[in-house]
Amino acid sequence: MVQGIHHVAYRCKDTRQTVDFYREALGMELLLAISEDRVPSTKEPDPYMHIFLDAGRNNVLAFFEVPHSPPMGRDENTPSWVQHIALEVADVGALEAAKGRLEAMGLDVLGPTNHGIFQSIYFHDPNGHRVELAANTVQAGDLERLREAAQGMVDEWTRTRRTVRQASWLHEREFAGQTDP
Repeated sequence: MVQGIHHVAYRCKDTRQTVDFYREALGMELLLAISEDRVPSTKEPDPYMHIFLDAGRNNVLAFFEVPHSPPMGRDENTPSWVQHIALEVADVGALEAAKGRLEAMGLDVLGPTNHGIFQSIYFHDPNGHRVELAANTVQAGDLERLREAAQGMVDEWTRTRRTVRQASWLHEREFAGQTDP
């Protein structure tokens, strides 16, 4: 039924600043902008600017600037590390180069963090959104092993709401300095 993600939309504080940041920091180009006086789906009067940025491979990252709404905030009941935008880079070399470029721009960058099947770095955009850049490092058989365990893990989590260990090998091999499961 679903063929892919059309776009993912977030709120921004300043459209120009957001376009400039994603262009300069990540090389993403502005694809299009839409501005209306009314929300098309609800017909509510609420002027906005809606921008669409090229995130590669037909993926689109969009932002809304809604100046007549209360100031931006975030869900304070959700840990700050949970909500983020994750974008893929070509490889670990590109990840390291991006980290250097972002730090040279004055950004605080966390990582790289090894997730077993990818490595990533984290930073915040000018709107306060946490952004992750990820480089795949998956080894042969890893994804198949994870897929096989996925449904059982969800079922166990649903029953217990406790940490499920079937995929713990991802981080255990990092800590053990191993490359094989």
